[in-house]
Amino acid sequence: GKEWRQNLELLRRLGELLALGRPVLAGTSRKSTIGKVLGLPPEDRLEGTAATVALAVAGGADIVRVHDVRAMARIARMSDAVVRGTPAEERTWVTEGG
Repeated sequence: GKEWRQNLELLRRLGELLALGRPVLAGTSRKSTIGKVLGLPPEDRLEGTAATVALAVAGGADIVRVHDVRAMARIARMSDAVVRGTPAEERTWVTEGG
């Protein structure tokens, strides 16, 4: 497994993974890295998850895996619109669950 600093580095360097030409999935939702940085238990990591989802989308992630689907889908869509200038209705979004 990776330690928390390595997880932060992966998030910072997503562009390098994108250069491989494969879809990139970011699964940061409620992760221990967020707990380590913010000093919070899993159930209190919503804001940390939101920050990492926004950064992953801004960094080019194709897919984000999350627990709080509705809120994170909105964050991802807004982040995508700001970074790419693409209105949400022009892109395909898949959401399941809450």
